[in-house]
Amino acid sequence: MLKRIDVKHLTLGMYLHEFCGSWMEHPFWRTRFVLDDPHDLERIHATAIREVWIDISRGKDVAAGTAALTREEVDARIDTDFSRLEDLPPLVVAPPEPPALPSYGRIPASMKDELGRAVSICRQAKDAMVSMFSEARMGKAVNAQSANLLVEEISNSVLRNPGALISLARLKTIDDYTYMHSVAVCALMVALARQIGLGEAHTRTAGMAGLLHDLGKANIPLAVLNKPGKLTDSEFAVVRSHPMEGYLLLKEGSNVEAAVLDACLHHHEKMDGTGYPDKLPGDKISLIAKMAAICDVYDAITSDRPYKRGWDPSESIRRMAEWSSDHFDPRLFQAFVKSIGIYPVGSLVRLSSGRIGVVTEQAPKSLVTPRVKVFFSTKSDMRIPPEVVDLAASGCHEKIVAREDPERWRFPDLNELWSGMPGQPW
Repeated sequence: MLKRIDVKHLTLGMYLHEFCGSWMEHPFWRTRFVLDDPHDLERIHATAIREVWIDISRGKDVAAGTAALTREEVDARIDTDFSRLEDLPPLVVAPPEPPALPSYGRIPASMKDELGRAVSICRQAKDAMVSMFSEARMGKAVNAQSANLLVEEISNSVLRNPGALISLARLKTIDDYTYMHSVAVCALMVALARQIGLGEAHTRTAGMAGLLHDLGKANIPLAVLNKPGKLTDSEFAVVRSHPMEGYLLLKEGSNVEAAVLDACLHHHEKMDGTGYPDKLPGDKISLIAKMAAICDVYDAITSDRPYKRGWDPSESIRRMAEWSSDHFDPRLFQAFVKSIGIYPVGSLVRLSSGRIGVVTEQAPKSLVTPRVKVFFSTKSDMRIPPEVVDLAASGCHEKIVAREDPERWRFPDLNELWSGMPGQPW
């Protein structure tokens, strides 16, 4: 049985099942082990992680009367919160600017059509970020203005069809992670900015902040950045220096907006004041830094890293919901979920018929009725001819009844099923 407890109640002999936070916040390469080393307990207390899951069937339980939540209680709360999302009024943080006149570059596109264009944008964006990071590593001043056209291209793609580029950018190789993470966060920031009603100028600023937020990793040794195992305390401290490193790099460059500098410096701050580098409380964190914190974590935990496989998109959303009150601005997180869906593209789900499929596109008016490409029957335990089921269609009686763990099923062509593209598409 799992219980969620405050780290202050952790004791030796407990079985640590999972940290309530992304793996960027702690130096442990594994999360499931018996806590039998006092040094490990000290290291956990030294991190920004405030809660953990323990498995009392495999280790010690908490003392009687200690506050704890069961898995069922946490899931019920998340389900309740998600069920209310569609009825929540839009979060508008500023009066929107008058809508720009439509242009060819912004005409809405189908998922299929936009995926083709997004491939080209991803290739172009990766090359641009490789060049920018290389120049930063050589000590050259960063010219952020050179990225304006790239941000515009990404922004236009998100406007035409938000699911295409955001989903493709998640399919990064381990070697490409640092560069494509920047591209993915840029796209997520643009989508979130539009969701909360920011005007064109502020949306472009949000996109630029996403593109440049991790530039400080150019000054982190690659041996540390890509280490496949457990980080030492000193290595973990080096990794945590990247917000300040990026801020200094951008400040030495030319014409970088103050909001972009702020997002770079403070995208690892948390609402409860346990983030870094400045431990800012929620009311002292800027809007753009709060946005960047959400988008950065989502792309990081859904992407494969040298030391960990990425989580399924819908599983990532639920885990972030568990941490949201301490980590993220609650209304901004709700807006973020609205922008990409409760079941984002690429999520593996089970339908009421017993068929398993992958989400291929969001529904325009509902968060729980996306299009799903079914391809496996749990009743016959075998693959079936792929079929797209539009859960929002009139007369469709199917619904999503569960999220499925891709690690359990290990379908080798999962990404190809939703994208229609074999291998690494870009």
